[in-house]
Amino acid sequence: MEIAVRTLWFGILFFLVFTAGVILLQVFLSRRESRWLGLILPGVSFLWSLIYLLNLRAMESPLQTALMALLTMLLSNIPTIVLLAVYFACRERRRKKDAVEKMNIQDL
Repeated sequence: MEIAVRTLWFGILFFLVFTAGVILLQVFLSRRESRWLGLILPGVSFLWSLIYLLNLRAMESPLQTALMALLTMLLSNIPTIVLLAVYFACRERRRKKDAVEKMNIQDL
């Protein structure tokens, strides 16, 4: 029993460290000059969600299959939405900074 609890805690800790690392990497990439670098991780996450959708099996009725596909897309794209939110927040901050820099240059 003790081994199972330790394994569970290790798994939770690993998941939290991995998630924090991915978010920090997304912040780093989003702050770069090129806007395309910040879209790499959300793109990979979206492609991963498409793999989930392709692995979906058909249900008894078409309505059940469509609802299951919709639910799968919604749930599997949560990381994509989080990464895009980080991207847009960083790009907005960069856009404001560039606008202030441009205004300061024009004032000279």
